[in-house]
Amino acid sequence: MSLLAGPEGPSADAGWDHDHERKGFFTDTSICIGCKACEVACKEWNRNPIDGNLEILGSSYDNTGELGANTWRHVAFVEQGQERIEEARESGRKLVSLGMPGIGPKSSGKRGATPAGDLSDVDRTPPDTPEFRWLMSSDVCKHCTNAGCLDVCPTGAIFRSEYGSVVVQQDVCNGCGTCVSACPFGVIERRDDGTVSPFAVREEEDPRRNTASKCTLCYDRLVDGEQPACSATCPTQSITFGDHPDLTADAKQRVADLHERGMTEARLYGANPKDGVGGTGSVFLLLDEPEVYGLPPDPQVPTKALPKLYARTGIAAAGMVAAVALSFLGARR
Repeated sequence: MSLLAGPEGPSADAGWDHDHERKGFFTDTSICIGCKACEVACKEWNRNPIDGNLEILGSSYDNTGELGANTWRHVAFVEQGQERIEEARESGRKLVSLGMPGIGPKSSGKRGATPAGDLSDVDRTPPDTPEFRWLMSSDVCKHCTNAGCLDVCPTGAIFRSEYGSVVVQQDVCNGCGTCVSACPFGVIERRDDGTVSPFAVREEEDPRRNTASKCTLCYDRLVDGEQPACSATCPTQSITFGDHPDLTADAKQRVADLHERGMTEARLYGANPKDGVGGTGSVFLLLDEPEVYGLPPDPQVPTKALPKLYARTGIAAAGMVAAVALSFLGARR
């Protein structure tokens, strides 16, 4: 049964009723080579402005730094020494011994929907050296099952698409920025730094200026039967696109394979539907703790507690009304 057709599907939560399977990404950081082809493809297709002057940052070999209104895909570079590698593997062993959620029998599922060669029989173990290794990871919007940005948007500019993705409509967004603080991953951002999209003839004609902006899962490509620009461009299949259940099964298979090779540091991020955001549409295979990649270890959607708060507020209000009524009756007597 389609995830979106059930009562717990993200589109059902948002009031949509579609038969499309939920779409998403599986980003396998263990085979990312840091080429940044996904960044370039994303900017080119979505006509996003560049960030800064493209000089290499002093903190790493990166030149964009983080996700933002202009950068919807960002490849991070993290250099690790042998000591940190061993620490990552030890923490991974502890997760395995505790029964890491989601690591089950091997799946015979097909890898994503990327029309590339079958790499299932190819050894894709990262080429580590005895001294150090590079951790490279292409980050993107998580398209959360329970999306805080969507919950708090006062204008309805953010909607849940029929593919389960979370999309911002710039022509409806009023630029209030409420969604920015509601994202536990710091993904969504207002484009208010003076940059102008390349397709705007004049600055005042830029429909994205002073509005919230983030990855749309290339919604305009999905409706035409195409996959997102980033996954279509990735040369190593580090980024794969397809039906969310299939990608999650494939991710579990990949982690199990790496564990068999002794890479116990491999773990999944975003594949647990019981986490603070109900699981994410973008699932990641990591080789270290989430914090190393700049990801929160326990993301929580800010609106998660709203139903309880509303209930408590109602009880408190009823108590106040009752107290006022009793005081009024007592005064009359």
